Amino acid sequence: MSCHTQEAHIHTKSGQLKILLMGNPNVGKSVVFSKLTGMDVIASNYTGTAVTFTKGNIKFQGNEGVLIDVPGTYSLEATSLAEEVAVNMLQNENADVIICVLDATNLERNLNFALQLQQYNTPIVFALNLTDVAARQGIKIDIDKLSKELGAPVVPTVAIRNIGLRDILKEAWKLSEEKSIEYNGVPDNQDERWQRVGRIIENVQQVEHRHPTFLEKLGDALMTPLAGIPAAILVLILSLGVVVGGGKAIRSLLLLPILNGYYVPFITNLVSGFVSDGLIYNVLVGEYGMLIKGIEWPFALILPYVFLFYIVLSFLEDSGYLPRLAVLVDGVLQRIGIQGGNIVPMIMGYGCAVPAILGTRAATTLKERIIVASVVSLAVPCVAQTGAFIALLGDRSVFVLLLVYFISLLGIFIGGMVLNKMLPGKTDPILLEIPNLLMPDRQSYIKKILIRTKHFMVEAEIPMLLGVGFAALVAETGALNVVGTYIEPIIEGWLGLPREATIGLILGIIRRELAVLPLLELDLTTLQLLVASVVALFYLPCLSVLGVLIKEFKVSTALIIGGSTFVAAFLLGGFINQVGSLIASLL
Repeated sequence: MSCHTQEAHIHTKSGQLKILLMGNPNVGKSVVFSKLTGMDVIASNYTGTAVTFTKGNIKFQGNEGVLIDVPGTYSLEATSLAEEVAVNMLQNENADVIICVLDATNLERNLNFALQLQQYNTPIVFALNLTDVAARQGIKIDIDKLSKELGAPVVPTVAIRNIGLRDILKEAWKLSEEKSIEYNGVPDNQDERWQRVGRIIENVQQVEHRHPTFLEKLGDALMTPLAGIPAAILVLILSLGVVVGGGKAIRSLLLLPILNGYYVPFITNLVSGFVSDGLIYNVLVGEYGMLIKGIEWPFALILPYVFLFYIVLSFLEDSGYLPRLAVLVDGVLQRIGIQGGNIVPMIMGYGCAVPAILGTRAATTLKERIIVASVVSLAVPCVAQTGAFIALLGDRSVFVLLLVYFISLLGIFIGGMVLNKMLPGKTDPILLEIPNLLMPDRQSYIKKILIRTKHFMVEAEIPMLLGVGFAALVAETGALNVVGTYIEPIIEGWLGLPREATIGLILGIIRRELAVLPLLELDLTTLQLLVASVVALFYLPCLSVLGVLIKEFKVSTALIIGGSTFVAAFLLGGFINQVGSLIASLL
């Protein structure tokens, strides 16, 4: 079993069946993929999660195949990068079979895509998913008639419960023997296609009138300002309560006592037995000791907040709430040149900027992509940086913590408005599918949280450990004093911070939270805490973010975004310090 995320031609072993898994967003395609391959694939209930593709090995009755999860798309007319990837794979991959997942609750829209797919004359098996939800909504679909209308096998499925999945593979292998098929009467014209869809729906689907369920009423209400705005505020408060309150409790009651009571004394005594006082000893267990801070910062200070943030984010994704929030905030986001659907990658940015920037590929204009990528890089703190801010400010001043996040929101909107005026191009109106509001599947929900937490620890621990080691060397060798002398007018004069704060600025290039964590070791005033936090908030994106900016756009765009964040950090930080110092002198 293997997993690869890539954008090049997909190679398969001799004798392996190549199957493309296709469909509209939010039809359960990623769940089908995960269930059929048994792989750790995150299935999210919102548009734009898969923009490249993922492949996994499958086996059925002794036969081997490769299943390729193609980006979800509403059309094959390529209006976004995600749709371009789907069309390119259809044209270039020479697939043996296509598995097309249809949503039984939105069959009419899905059939338009299905008919477009038939124009490529590749054998298709249709998986009619969410049949249980359709039944609850009073929707009855005649499977045999639908199969006859499409000229292809149709398998009813409930992917989340593994119903019908083996039948899909059975039909796929059966169709592969035909190698090629020609679907008759597939209309090329869009109007004719929709007329054909209408005739199929009239023939195969019956809808009984049923009173809306509580969840359906709630789902509709969440998109109206009267109920949606108070609900969004309540969701925000509850989310902050879980992440901030829960994280502080885990830290103070469990992790820090274990660290300070057992780990630190043990590791210090162990190192003392082998290494005498000096440079090496201080690098290992001194003020910025790799074996102390390299464990304390990621595990005891950051991990609780990361874990709880993923609990909240995964719930909002899988419940179907985020698309409703997108509709609610569309009018506000239009003011900064992006449509409401972009709230999804922006919220992802509070987890990590990298998937947020990749998620902009679902946007239909380059202007929107650049605006979202820029404001995420500028003013959206990732979850690790959020944990660092809470660790730094939570016990000292909740007011300063809230003020930092208020400044973050101002940065997002002011930055977005400036870019909206500067960048040429247009903003398309919102076109976003609203999935059913439902309780997340427990197994998939827990799996997603654990996978995300694991990925964070793998990606964060090594860079953080190296960063701590570098900080220790800079501090212990006297290099900090040398650097501090050159930038003293900026750090101490303009920003009003002690020279030791330079370490955070150096390490912040590696990972954003490392611009904050060294401040824990300094005895800062409230004004210095605010200034340092604001500088860290707007400071340079970390190396991984710069890398993905270069990949997604170009070097010049990445450098402009990075340079703008750098300038904004020092200008705003210095302005706050000067104003704060002036007010203090007058009081």
